[in-house]
Order: sequence, then C-alpha cells, then structure tokens
Amino acid sequence: MNSILQKINMIFGGENKLLKEERHLQILNIVDANGTARVSDIMAQLHVSDMTIRRDLMELEEQGKLERVHGGAKSLHLFRSHELSHGDKQIINIEQKQTIATKATSLLKSGQTIFLGPGTTIEIFANMIEDDSIRIVTNCLPIFEKLTQRLPRMKVYLLGGEIRSTTMSFFGDLTNKMLTDMHFHQAFISSNGLRNNQIMTSTVEEGCTQALALNNSVERYLLMDDSKIGQEDFYAYYSLKDLTTMITNDTQTEKIISLEKYIPIF
Repeated sequence: MNSILQKINMIFGGENKLLKEERHLQILNIVDANGTARVSDIMAQLHVSDMTIRRDLMELEEQGKLERVHGGAKSLHLFRSHELSHGDKQIINIEQKQTIATKATSLLKSGQTIFLGPGTTIEIFANMIEDDSIRIVTNCLPIFEKLTQRLPRMKVYLLGGEIRSTTMSFFGDLTNKMLTDMHFHQAFISSNGLRNNQIMTSTVEEGCTQALALNNSVERYLLMDDSKIGQEDFYAYYSLKDLTTMITNDTQTEKIISLEKYIPIF
C-alpha cells in the first residue's frame, strides 16, 4: 500500500514540478520579451490565479532571474531592442522615484524658469511642485497635461514637434528650433541608463533634444533611480560630469559611491 502511495506521489509530484518549471519559463519569456509585465497580463496569458503568479515571481526573483516591481516584474537584461512604454515605466520603482522627486523639490527657487524632460520620475516631480511662480517648459505631454490643472496661476509651455508614442514626448527639428532660443535656470531630465559616465536613451532624436535643453540651462540635474546605474541603451547623449548633480534614491551601494568621482550625488 505504501509503495503504491509513493508511486502516486512521485507521479503527481513530478508532474506538478514540470508544470511549475514550464510556467516559470513562460513567465520569463513574457517578461524578457516586453521588458516588464503586469501580474494581470501574465494571469491572462497563462490562465492561472493571482496568488500563483505572485508566488512564481517571488521564487524567480529569489533565483535571480527577474526583479519584482509594484504590480508585476521587470527583466534583468541590461540592453533591450525596444524601450518600455510610459505606462510600463509607471509601475517600476515607484517608491524610489517618489524619494528622488521629493529631494529634487528642495532645489527649486521661486520665480525661475525650468525645463522638465520626459519620464515617469520627472512626472512625479512635476506633481510635487507647489510654487506657482515657477515657469515650466516641457516637451512631455503627460507632464503638461498634469500641470494644466495649475492654470492660470502657473505659466506652463509645451514644446511641439513630432511625438514619440513610447514616451509621449515631442522631438525633432521643430522642437529643437524652439529650444534653441530658450534659456533656463534649471533643467531636470531622466534617463534609461547610465554606463561609463554616459547618460543614455533609446533614440538619437530624443537624446539630441534633451542635450539641447541641458546645454541651455545654468543648472543641470539628472533624476534617476539606482536600478538604471550600469544599464545601457542605444544612444549616449550627455556626460555625467557635465551635470550639476545626480539625484537618486537613498540606497548606499558601491555603484553609487563610484559615481561621486564624477559628480556630487544627492
């Protein structure tokens, strides 16, 4: 009797293990293919419960195969052939981005003109700006839409041009022509990666627009969580040493400390 039960346990135990391994592989394929994935999306594709997916993600993170984020998971690959969408980025490292944005608000000065580049960290920062005397210029549509709630108390300018659906930001000759004649007290930008002292993004065009805004600003700030340090993207558009300060989260790691030889880290 005991031998029969052992065989049954081995059969079903082995089958469950196999199903689990296959499910883990499918989850990794989904996350790696898209760069990030929500729990709800994985559930829909694999037809399994929320609890199962969350348990799988926890195990895969413990195995060092992905990183869990709020509401889902992201790939550990350093370089991807495509950029994550604005919506996907909104679920990644939310607490770190809020910490960074809070720090950045302490650098603002009344009556000044500032530039805000695209990115979800910058979007969170924009929501925290309370001083209506600050004039804001941005090429990012989601940031502009949020700031229009402050009209007419605050002056807000949106730079037009060709729009990128991925980041919902404007770029190109028209955008750059407007930027050429503008000058800022402060510019706040984000980045997809920082490697070898180089600030990186997905396209040459968007990188050129960011670089132009930085060059036309007295003070230049990079707002970026530490998960992007060491990551690469297609186009390096600015050097870390040419910024005023890099603002990141409070994690004290060697990769952050090593950057201080180039620039003060806030």
